[in-house]
Amino acid sequence: MYQYKKLSCGAGLVTEKLEHAQAASLGIWVGAGSVCENTDNSGVSHYIEHMFFKGTSSKNAEQLARAIDDLGASVNAFTGKEATCFYIKALTESFPEATALLLEMLTDPALDRTEMKRERGVILEEMKMYEDNPEDLAMDLITGRVFKGTPLARPVIGSRNSLKKIDRDVILSYIGEYYKAENIVVACVGRFDEKRLEEQVDEALSRFAGKAPEKAVYGPSKARSFSSRAKDIAQSHIALARPSLSLGSKDYYAQAIVNDVLGGSMSSRLFQNIREKKGLAYTVYSAPLTYSAMGMFFIYAGVSLGREKVAVGAIAEELEKLGKEGLKPSELAVCKQRLKSGYIFGQETIANRMNVLGKNRLLLGRNFSDEEVMAEIDSVTLDQVNAICRELSDIRTYSGALVSQSRLDMKSLIG
Repeated sequence: MYQYKKLSCGAGLVTEKLEHAQAASLGIWVGAGSVCENTDNSGVSHYIEHMFFKGTSSKNAEQLARAIDDLGASVNAFTGKEATCFYIKALTESFPEATALLLEMLTDPALDRTEMKRERGVILEEMKMYEDNPEDLAMDLITGRVFKGTPLARPVIGSRNSLKKIDRDVILSYIGEYYKAENIVVACVGRFDEKRLEEQVDEALSRFAGKAPEKAVYGPSKARSFSSRAKDIAQSHIALARPSLSLGSKDYYAQAIVNDVLGGSMSSRLFQNIREKKGLAYTVYSAPLTYSAMGMFFIYAGVSLGREKVAVGAIAEELEKLGKEGLKPSELAVCKQRLKSGYIFGQETIANRMNVLGKNRLLLGRNFSDEEVMAEIDSVTLDQVNAICRELSDIRTYSGALVSQSRLDMKSLIG
């Protein structure tokens, strides 16, 4: 069972002791992501994530990396739209030392101007990598379309123009505003000394004392939106999406079940009918993206040039059929079993358990036991599921994005 407490510094600490484990995974979750940014500093959350690996006041980047490697520890980080997470995993015997290094990275970064300039070039290369992947690019475009007019539309990596404006002063100002202990959740899973961990975290994060920033308040986009990008590629990459449920919605698991049937697996309707029977796409799937205020439900397909309209028509047919027929009781029972299996399988590693604990505590303000999750899935009704089927069934409610050899009118393709 997890334990949660508010530390005297203001940060939250959520832990799960696993006495059979021989290691522990620690994540420091900061409520700072692209939704906190503006046009001028877009990408600063991600930039900071990179810079925290570039040394502290007492260690340069190489010395920091070597100190972590010498412990046999594994360290990394990621930035999302609503949070940045820095995490480390180490054997129980070296876990306190690994924790100290991770905390040092966050609380005493060097933020050297020469390193900043070098890392700006690295991020620009990372941006090119995403742009060179047409599936990633299509998903980035559709996210901007569905969330247009809200902070969620802003890309995590920023833009070339915004990166030029981010200097040391901008980074220090952003850290000063968002890196507050009250805006931080520390999650730890495995075998570790709980008292020592609490003392380490409380002392280190006391440097981030102060009031947590106000969270942005926003609603869904009001209108559909479309985008098309031309690239020298041999396939058309289609992304369709519409606003959907938030992370804390009472229908969260009902939507997950509908997604599983529509396009979440190899036995799904989109995969079987669009790939296996009609041969229109090699890759086709659907998935929900959920955030604390709202989410989006998207469908992706990679199709041959010239077959875009046929593929969109086939997707529209499957959506319409989903709305009219819904799910049968037998399908619901099978999907619940698959969903529970997927959740439990995903909880088998200490790193995954840490991620779930940290994310839910930071974004939802609470945690769920495995038993609670199983009960939530079991409680989903056929009426709940079929209501979502009907809501998702009209392709004319979807925004669209396309990456192909030439720009096509996505609005006319969808109808």
